[in-house]
Formats: sequence, structure tokens, C-alpha cells
Amino acid sequence: MDIKQEIEDFYKKIGQNVKRIRESKNITQLELSQMIGHKSVTIISLGEIGEKKHFNLEHLYKISKALNCKICDFFE
Repeated sequence: MDIKQEIEDFYKKIGQNVKRIRESKNITQLELSQMIGHKSVTIISLGEIGEKKHFNLEHLYKISKALNCKICDFFE
């Protein structure tokens, strides 16, 4: 597997973990978007899919605070 594919898989894993934690807390994409200061679900929706758009560190920090979890939980 080449590095580009590894990075894409890494982004997808982060997105899947954000989705898993969000859903475990019964929070919708819209609610989470609003909690981190966005008006639409686009950033959460695309970030959870892990294609085209990716969460940056600021997003992950804000999401971890909103979901009351550790930022490292997204990388497991």
C-alpha cells in the first residue's frame, strides 16, 4: 500500500470514529455542526465520510470538546 492510500485510510478512520462517538451520544450531524460553530452539516457530513474534505486539528479539537471525549479517541 502506498503512502497516499494510507493517508486516505487514516482520514476515513478518523471520520468513522467521529461518527461512532457522535451517534453513541445521540447527537445529530446538525447539532454537532452547530456546537462547533458551523451552520450547515457539510463539514461533519464530508468529514465523517473521509473523502474530498477532512477534519483539521481545529475541527477535531472542537468536536472532542463538544462530544466530551479525548481527541485521541478519534485516532484509535
